[in-house]
Amino acid sequence: MANVGYIIGSISSKSINRKLVDGLIALSQESSANKQQPLTFTELVISDLPMYNHDGDKDFPAEARRFKDEIRGSDALLIATPEYNRSIPGVLKNAIDWASRPYGDNAFRGRPTGILGASPGAIGTANAQQHLRNILAYLDAPTMGQPEGFIQFTKERFSADGTVIDADTKKFLTNWTNVFRDWIENFAPPKAA
Repeated sequence: MANVGYIIGSISSKSINRKLVDGLIALSQESSANKQQPLTFTELVISDLPMYNHDGDKDFPAEARRFKDEIRGSDALLIATPEYNRSIPGVLKNAIDWASRPYGDNAFRGRPTGILGASPGAIGTANAQQHLRNILAYLDAPTMGQPEGFIQFTKERFSADGTVIDADTKKFLTNWTNVFRDWIENFAPPKAA
């Protein structure tokens, strides 16, 4: 069983990316019931992180230490990002900065990562995800390339609570999760004999 730490790149109480992840987790549990390798999901909270400041590298705040420890305790990461002004939200970048600092103590290194994002717009969060891929490449986090998850969040696809109600969206997210599960297994450390 792989433990996936997930980061919601929005701290909004009405985040559609939170609803997207809730829907994906529900679908993943259905896949596990069908004999797929089970995944467990744990949210890695970013709302309590202070604004990153290089001065904090010498006396790391408790919230940032907790966040880094949670990343390191995860077998893989799932990041659901909104798109703000054609890029990732500042709160997500702030979390990434804390987890990758101080220099030489990068919690993302080697952690298999999957990216998704939802938006009311037709292209989902394509631009934000590309920026996030660039950041994660620099941080040496092996990031799943395909399938890309640019999700248009509409009432025809998701209920108000995030339940996936559209058959094609359900099929896509189930396939995305299965590919992500394989991606994680590719980077799993070998089991002792």
